[in-house]
Amino acid sequence: MNLMLNILLNVFIAFFIGSILIGLQRKIMARIQGRPGPPVIQHLLHTLKFFIKESAFPKTAAMPFYVAITAMLFVIWVAAVIDGPVTEGSLLLIFAIYTIQKIGEHNAGSSSGSPYGKMSCVRAVYSAAAEVPLFAVLIIIYLKAGTMNISSIINYQSIHGPLLFTIPLAAIMFFVLILSKSQYSPFAITKGKDIVSGYETEHFGLLRGYLMISESIAWYMLLWVFLTVFLGPLSLPAYLIGMVVLSAIVAFINAVTPILNPNHSVMMQVSFAFIGIAGSIVLLMI
Repeated sequence: MNLMLNILLNVFIAFFIGSILIGLQRKIMARIQGRPGPPVIQHLLHTLKFFIKESAFPKTAAMPFYVAITAMLFVIWVAAVIDGPVTEGSLLLIFAIYTIQKIGEHNAGSSSGSPYGKMSCVRAVYSAAAEVPLFAVLIIIYLKAGTMNISSIINYQSIHGPLLFTIPLAAIMFFVLILSKSQYSPFAITKGKDIVSGYETEHFGLLRGYLMISESIAWYMLLWVFLTVFLGPLSLPAYLIGMVVLSAIVAFINAVTPILNPNHSVMMQVSFAFIGIAGSIVLLMI
């Protein structure tokens, strides 16, 4: 298949499936909480709706950075799709993209001039203090598989079995990272209800549409990386089932837990990280 066509196809799949999975989360959460909930395709419909709405720009926005940051967030997650499903390249690069995402969240909030956006961008930096220790999962994967190349990690698991069973604490650490990215997570301090929509509060129309596309692709990619790195070579149906299961688990956790305040959120994630690091090192030494 032509490379460009392959990229476009995978980006579309990531956006479409990611949007449906986010909608599925909201539906499951609503059912658990005794509400009917929105249709599963609601997030997809909202994303498309913003592309036909009028774009508005706050007088306090730092132009043109206010506009450019939405394009940057979209581009970096497209780059993640290219590095992941398309080429099965570097796992380290995908984590670097996730880090840039945090920078993007900060700049999206600060560039709008909104007090809600500014609060969210401060929390984005603060939350990074908890998520950086979780990146130690990279070291654990490297120590076990001896590589940071995604295709090589897949080949390693085809011979030695899924990493999920040999370094389970590392998998839990990565799952906590996925959970923190979920919109209604107890760790979702950048979009807490006290700051409306966080760094997205002042983005409207086309700009909001691009942000929502980025969210959908990001969710798909995080699930894809988890399944690929910890379960190895999977068929397309297995990927879809795995993504639905993970999204359902995240939805259940989100439905029964409150959003933590920033201090508690960071401390809990850091605690998970240190327990996971120490436990994984012990398991590797046995």
